[in-house]
Amino acid sequence: MAKKGVPDRPPSLSVAGITATIRFERPAEHNRIDPDDIPVLRRHLQKISALPELRVLVFTGAGARTFSSGFTVGAILERLDRSFEELLDAIEGFPLPTIAALNGSAYGGATDLALCCDFRLGVRGTAMFMPAARFGLHYHPGGLRRFVAAVGLAQAKRIFLTGQTLRAEEMLRIGFLTEIVPRSALTSRVSSYVEAIAECEPGVVKSMKRQLNAIASGDRIEGSSRDAYAASLASAELRRRLMALPKR
Repeated sequence: MAKKGVPDRPPSLSVAGITATIRFERPAEHNRIDPDDIPVLRRHLQKISALPELRVLVFTGAGARTFSSGFTVGAILERLDRSFEELLDAIEGFPLPTIAALNGSAYGGATDLALCCDFRLGVRGTAMFMPAARFGLHYHPGGLRRFVAAVGLAQAKRIFLTGQTLRAEEMLRIGFLTEIVPRSALTSRVSSYVEAIAECEPGVVKSMKRQLNAIASGDRIEGSSRDAYAASLASAELRRRLMALPKR
């Protein structure tokens, strides 16, 4: 429910060059994710998938306080269902590289959404906490798996079983954040990731992302990984790129 006089906007989608950006648009309400935002976000993902020129997807929040506070607390009892969990799984499995540009702190389900992304760049002063246990909510299996894979069992237990607030430096130390950057440098640092990804062969990037995620989930991928390796080794694109390197 929006506060009186405060616009209630769903997440927006913008495209610039090879980058799509999904932005949470409720800064006055800590960029909460309303249940009605879930189909909006799914449509954004579909639109991005249909644009072959895109190479990177960025998630960020409006304003300077909060990346997102996650699922609307007042809607948990009546409207929290598998659709939010399935959205997070879709973000985790999205073919393009994804970047969570944490313009501020992340809470609840938004911490999980950030973990669904391949890279997490947080500004100085960022914090996070997972209040599920305080609410009496047993978090869903996919999110528990993501936390254990990203930060290890001990830190995942700390996050879920205590609900403690973690600051940016601790988030970086345990592997939740990829980098901490000054607020003024967040946009340029995201751009540097985009530029680096743009230099890589997109098919190989998608294939390796998919297989790295599978490894983190405990799947056995030796056969498919070996096949992908052999295919790239025999590809014309590998030959072209190697031939273009400066001669030594």
